Amino acid sequence: MDSRREALALSGPRIAALSDRPTGIGCDQFITLEPSARADLFMRIHNSNGTEAGACGNATRCVAAILHEETGRELVHIETISGVLPAIITASGIKIDMGVPGLRWSDIPLAHETGTLHLPLEGDPAAVSMGNPHATLFVPDIAQAPITTLGPALERHALFPQHANIGFAQVLAPDRIRLRVWERGAGLTRACGSGACAALVNAHRRGLTGRHARLELDGGPLTIEWRPDNHVLMTGPAVLAFQGTVDLSTYPA
Repeated sequence: MDSRREALALSGPRIAALSDRPTGIGCDQFITLEPSARADLFMRIHNSNGTEAGACGNATRCVAAILHEETGRELVHIETISGVLPAIITASGIKIDMGVPGLRWSDIPLAHETGTLHLPLEGDPAAVSMGNPHATLFVPDIAQAPITTLGPALERHALFPQHANIGFAQVLAPDRIRLRVWERGAGLTRACGSGACAALVNAHRRGLTGRHARLELDGGPLTIEWRPDNHVLMTGPAVLAFQGTVDLSTYPA
């Protein structure tokens, strides 16, 4: 929702009600656009349960597309609570600089000091922060992965005081990964841009892939590159599904 010109009353319960698929608009992430003194706008991200999130790569591409349509510029800057993200609109898609991944236990954050390449949890996940906490499990067959049982169990494990996004990744080739993500506060999603970045970073750290790969998600492919300067670039499309108006007074404040 666009609140750059007029502040909207959007509490956690109201966002959860709007995000509900049977009775509301329906979404995995609820985004509001706000004024920014540091960038073209501030993008506030909420999960579908009303809790605030620190990053959403897919939403960033969508917001970049809105800014491109408004301004005509091919380079735009989007502020989030995790920092300012540059976005470049190209013929092959929208490229977002997702920043430098956090690899220390305190970056994730974890509840106590431990190595992040192999967490002492079921499935042997690797952890990384992409502005929000991620754990990636590498599985031999994504079709057999226990996503809907192990995903929520790990999301709320005590090792993750802020909860975590749980990715299940099958490495198909050194430059190709199949990925599904159990997203904190949203459940199983069709796509997760920051999760795709996390999967590539963790796969390369494990020696399973190079620094550039195609990530195949249920909602479509993303191209992820972990550059030598440590910045992670995500490239993918942004497509308008629908647009409309909603009467906020019909939802609980």
